[in-house]
Amino acid sequence: MSKSIQEINKEFQDADKAERKALIEKYSSDDRKGVQKIIEKHIKEEKKLSLELERLDKMKFFEKKYDNNKYIVGIDEAGRGPLAGPVVAGAVILPKDCEILYLNDSKKVSATKRELLYKEITQKAVAYGVGIVSPERIDEINILQATYEAMREAVANMKIKPDMALVDAVTIPDLGCKQVGIIKGDAKSVSIAAASIIAKVTRDHIMIEMDKIYPQYGFASNKGYGGAKIHIDALRKYGSCPIHRRTFISNFI
Repeated sequence: MSKSIQEINKEFQDADKAERKALIEKYSSDDRKGVQKIIEKHIKEEKKLSLELERLDKMKFFEKKYDNNKYIVGIDEAGRGPLAGPVVAGAVILPKDCEILYLNDSKKVSATKRELLYKEITQKAVAYGVGIVSPERIDEINILQATYEAMREAVANMKIKPDMALVDAVTIPDLGCKQVGIIKGDAKSVSIAAASIIAKVTRDHIMIEMDKIYPQYGFASNKGYGGAKIHIDALRKYGSCPIHRRTFISNFI
């Protein structure tokens, strides 16, 4: 007696990659529409996975290029442009054989997916660190220097000292190890992409907490950026709050 469609579907769901391939061959001659739909679905999923693994492999180009270094750290920041809140940097060392599906530049990933990636990165990373520089410090030394400070702090907060740093776009003064600046590195390097996720999620969490203290500015949704009408309207109505960057808001109040 042949298996039911539900039983076959469960077989596919419980199978690993090699087993699914065997199941596709096994049931390819089953002409039931439901079975063929199951096969079609899994063929599409395998193709999607294959393309994703190919994309990730390309994003390991710089990690492979410098793999004579034992510990390669990716570094990126979040929050250079907002009118309010800190600038946050992430630093991540991934295992050389690390596979984190759909890892990408944080700007290309949904908020829900970023949270899932954040959890996976922190679980799989050899080491990671975060650097946070306050709005007051940004006003004191300017945003570029504050970004460098956050990046150095993120590296200093890791449990392992890196041998080589891959950095998104910039060269960090006084970092203490070799480094390579990569234009749009958060889309070209898995290590930098991981750092961008750590930085973005950490900063988003801070701004969501700030929204509870200063709800009139809409920080939970706009994260302190100036493109949101609710933020600009609130600035003009209420003035600034303690986490606004004074050097950024002169055109609005």
